[in-house]
Amino acid sequence: MAEKYDLIVLGSGPGGYVAAIRGAQLGLKVAIVERELLGGICLNWGCIPTKALLRSAEILHYAQHAKDYGLKIAGEIEADLDAVVKRSRGVAKQLNQGVTHLMKKNKIAVHMGEGTLTGPTSLTVKGEKGEEKLEAKHIIVATGARARDLPFAKADGKRIWTYRHAMTPSEMPKKLLVIGSGAIGIEFASFYNDMGCDVTVVEMLDRIVPVEDKDVSAFLQKSLTKQGMTIMTGAGVEDIKADAKGVKAKIKDSKGKVSESDFTHCIVAIGIVPNTENIGLEKLAAMDRGFIQVDPYGRTKSKGLWAIGDCTPGPWLAHKASHEGVTAAEAIAQELGNKDVHPHPLDRNNIPGCTYCHPQIASVGLTEAKAKEAGYEVKAGTFPFIGNGKAIALGEAEGFTKTVFDAKTGELLGAHMVGAEVTEMIQGYVVGKTLETTEAELMQTVFPHPTISESMHESVLASYGRALHI
Repeated sequence: MAEKYDLIVLGSGPGGYVAAIRGAQLGLKVAIVERELLGGICLNWGCIPTKALLRSAEILHYAQHAKDYGLKIAGEIEADLDAVVKRSRGVAKQLNQGVTHLMKKNKIAVHMGEGTLTGPTSLTVKGEKGEEKLEAKHIIVATGARARDLPFAKADGKRIWTYRHAMTPSEMPKKLLVIGSGAIGIEFASFYNDMGCDVTVVEMLDRIVPVEDKDVSAFLQKSLTKQGMTIMTGAGVEDIKADAKGVKAKIKDSKGKVSESDFTHCIVAIGIVPNTENIGLEKLAAMDRGFIQVDPYGRTKSKGLWAIGDCTPGPWLAHKASHEGVTAAEAIAQELGNKDVHPHPLDRNNIPGCTYCHPQIASVGLTEAKAKEAGYEVKAGTFPFIGNGKAIALGEAEGFTKTVFDAKTGELLGAHMVGAEVTEMIQGYVVGKTLETTEAELMQTVFPHPTISESMHESVLASYGRALHI
């Protein structure tokens, strides 16, 4: 006899466990199926533990530059890689236990094992208890994604790494090749560079972090190069050979010249592959390159079957998955008769992106180039951190804030930031865009002094030729 629920969530990452909690809050009988660890990749092997690593690297950086702040530290400052990794894993473990507690608090049944759909509203779970049969009125697929391998070199965890290997290294790389300059590649490049490694980044497009505004890309490349990184854009890795001694890579540069270089390790960060194969989706959902096609609420083509997060079209971000989880759970509750919930479809133009390199970058909405491509007449303004008192006092005067407006209506189309703590500030613009603010409201907003966030206000003023401090 199959166990029956109102909602089953397949996958417990930031989309899955949040969907389960929201469903339970709305009075649904909920179960969650997870094959590995509650919290999924983000909490255990992605967003959170990488930020713990980056925090250690940041503190090391400040300690090594203590004299810049009028301080003296006796003795040599060095990193203890094992201790850094141990702290990172401890942070992940603490949060994993937190999700376990949330499942119990919200009375969500947890089934550990491999889940396979047998229909749009039924599945089997193969785990330590053997095979379990589960049924529900609705199922949400939240199986996430994994790192994409190079076609000619599979990650072995020894010399060729994905993000998972890079988070728990057995040794410190001496000379590291990072293939790909998206958020994952640049974050690990920044971490290992701060830890004292010789880092080379290879990006096939003409600039690093290519989804960002071109001004941000240019600024970041200049900053990382100044920090000692080698950045190769318009370049590609033709072949890789790994052995016990290291990695030999054939790299074609932007001029078409191919050369062979030696590295001790290589991180492959060239995108993701959705975890959608072999789980029974073939006849139940429309697929595109492995990603499940859904409507703005998460519905697939099969009634009762939903999908959210990294197994659906991008952007592939934890906060996007969580938002989708809430939306889908509320839409399901509404279909089951709850008239008090009113789910809103996801607005992809209002999803912020953050990269936690040094300096940080953050953005939301359209870049200046994309806004012009879309036919807007734009007003764009930039305010450098060198004109911000708090940034100078912190010794963090490297960076800027840029805003892009519709010249005709004053609508905020996009915001782009690079510098200290910008990942904590971008939400101000996200809220503004969600509330459909214009330049008038932002100009009239009083920002506290002294704060780096004042650069946000000045950037708006700069877009209209009214900047005060530059």
